[in-house]
Amino acid sequence: MNERHPLDLRRCGDCGAWWALRPYACAACGGTNLQWARASGEGEVLAHSTVHRAPDASWRAQAPYVLALVRLREGAVLMGHATPGVAIGQAVCARDFEHGGNTLLCFEARRPP
Repeated sequence: MNERHPLDLRRCGDCGAWWALRPYACAACGGTNLQWARASGEGEVLAHSTVHRAPDASWRAQAPYVLALVRLREGAVLMGHATPGVAIGQAVCARDFEHGGNTLLCFEARRPP
């Protein structure tokens, strides 16, 4: 299977809606003209949680770590890691990091322009 980047999302070619999940039809308009597109990675924190009890040894070495739900500016919601201290409503941008051979996202505070 061809692995995609975590910011490669489905975008409806009919109405422009973005989907983090991989639907077969657009939930907004019912269209099936879905294409892969790279999202910006910029968004706003909706929720966050600090993980103290990791699921396995590779993540225990990282604990405590922060997970966040982020609404991307495109409208899709993604979950990823976040830098400590992120706050609900804060503007963030994603950066890649590797863990266990996988590319994951870490959201960090957006720097002012």
